[in-house]
Formats: sequence, structure tokens, C-alpha cells
Amino acid sequence: MPNLFSPLVVRSVQFKNRIVVSPMCQYSSEDGFANDWHLVHLGSRAVGGAGLVLTEATAVSPEGRISPDDLGIWKDEHVPFLKRITTFLEAHGAVPGIQLAHAGRKASHTRPWDGGKFIAPDAERGWQTLAPSPVPFTESEPEPLELNAAGIEKVIADFGKATERALEAGFKVIEIHAAHGYLIHEFLSPISNKRTDQYGGSFENRIRLLLEVVERVQAVWPKENPLFVRISATDWTEGGWTADDAVALAKQLLSKGIDLIDCSTGGNVAGARIPLGPGYQVQFAEKVKKEAGILTGAVGLITTPEHANDIVASGQADLVLLARELLRDPYFPLHAAKTLGEETDWPSQYLRAK
Repeated sequence: MPNLFSPLVVRSVQFKNRIVVSPMCQYSSEDGFANDWHLVHLGSRAVGGAGLVLTEATAVSPEGRISPDDLGIWKDEHVPFLKRITTFLEAHGAVPGIQLAHAGRKASHTRPWDGGKFIAPDAERGWQTLAPSPVPFTESEPEPLELNAAGIEKVIADFGKATERALEAGFKVIEIHAAHGYLIHEFLSPISNKRTDQYGGSFENRIRLLLEVVERVQAVWPKENPLFVRISATDWTEGGWTADDAVALAKQLLSKGIDLIDCSTGGNVAGARIPLGPGYQVQFAEKVKKEAGILTGAVGLITTPEHANDIVASGQADLVLLARELLRDPYFPLHAAKTLGEETDWPSQYLRAK
């Protein structure tokens, strides 16, 4: 059986190990531009030994940002600095990946350390939020604008154009963000999708936007490059999206050529009761992997080398995505290799400390 440090080949791309830097919003951009913070933040995790480094949720349009400070890829001018980052990541042995996102009704908020408050459309730095239906995320927020046919086509087109820029910037993996209560997840879940047209109602209709986004991305993205989708495998709420829905969706995505499902949960229901604990979401990666027959990534309070290794070695998932633990320790992969008795390359500049 493979372990945490076994290489994994997906299409033409080889990951040197199964450790992934999970997308983590930095709220440190101006007008969507990457800067030195992103270079050092992402670059240090490549130096630290991660096999795949994913950017934070990167907005495909200005209105698709969670906050005015989000990273973006909606214009050509964003590409050069992103290219600088991907070049550095590859030079240090990591595969560069980007998560493409649209925040939907959860857009137009201040940064978490500024309170994470909703910014009204007519306020400075605010804008009109969009959603499948005029259902706000919380009662204190105004209704988002329901997307019409032209609005939906713009979203799909924006993902396609973002893919063109991601390719130009040198990314080798794209992850489509369809989780955490953002726009695509809002379409998937009957809690937030109350439409009666071809994008609402039945399961087949609610997954339509995601499938159309996938098709548009694939029209641009080279067949030799991996394409992932992040989902929330459950809304943790009665009447919402379920783990069985996640399996059914994964089967559809596999048939459409998606390579891996990154299995997170929640985010679409304010105040949902989530049973937090080490590896609390791994069960969903295991279920999707076994029942849909597709590669999966596990994420969620995975903090030790032993736990991460067990997830891969037991066949629960194929990749392990770390977030907070990699904020605490950018060199987790190097330390994990020592703990697990595995040999791994260190940067030549750091060999004296090995």
C-alpha cells in the first residue's frame, strides 16, 4: 500500500508525496494582485517539502471575491506575478495548483481580522452579491441577486477565461471550488437553491452549473493536466446536501473526466452543528473514494504525521490536504518524513540542519 511519501501520478503530473497545501485565504491582495506575501507564503511551503501547493480561493471575477482583499485571476495583468510564484514552486519540487472560485452570496465581506462583516453594495469597497436564489446566508444580510440566464453564462465564461490565465501563469493543477457555501455549492444544495428552471429542483438540475463549468474549463485546460473539484460532502443539516449526494455527484464528475474530489464539508448553513475533531471529514473522502471509484483528498484537523500517513496507508484517501498545521509549520513534510522514518530531499541550502 502507498504511504504519505509515495509518489502519485495523475495524468502527466507526478506529485512527489501525498501532502498538499490546502487553499487558505490570505486576504492580502489589492485589486486581486498577488504580491510578495503570496510568494513567500506559498514558496515557503514548497521549500518545506509539500508535493502540491494550492493557492487560496482565487476569484474568477471581482464580484466573486469573498472580500475586497482576495486573490484574483479575472484580468490578464494578474498573470505575471502568479507566473513568478509558479516558477518558484516548481523550482523547489512542488506542483503549482490554483483553486478557482466564486463566492456567490458569501461575497463582499471584510477580512476576518476586521470582523468579517457584510459590506453593503452601496458602501465603500462593497458590491452586489449573486446567488442561485434570493436567499441570504444569514438573516442579518440582505437578499443576494438571483442570477438570470445571462448571469449564469457570465459565471461559466469567467471560469473559462480564468483557466486560460491559469495556464499562462504556469499552474499544473486546477481545483474548481464547489464547497463551503460559495456559489457553486449554493447551486448544489436545496437549502440555497430554490430555482424552478433547469438549474434548480432535481439533483440533475442543481448539479448542472458545476458540470457546465467543468466543461468550459476542460475546453481550455490541457488533457495532460489534472483537474480537481472541491466539494462539501454534507451540509450537516436536515434537508440539505448529503454524503450520498456527494457520491452521486462524484460518479458524474468521474464520467466527465475529473481526476480527484477534494472532500470538505459544511459552509452553506450558518450555525450548522458540526462535530469537530481530528480527521472529522476523512470519512467522507473514504466514502466517495470507495463508492464512486475516484481519487479523493482528505482534509480537516489533520495535524500529525502518523494520522496523515494512516489516511493514505489505509486507503481512506489518496492525498492529505493540510491547512492550519502548515500555517504553524511550513516544514511539516520534512519533519513528518523524519518522524515516519522516510527519506526525503531537503533544499541544499538547509542540508546542514537535516
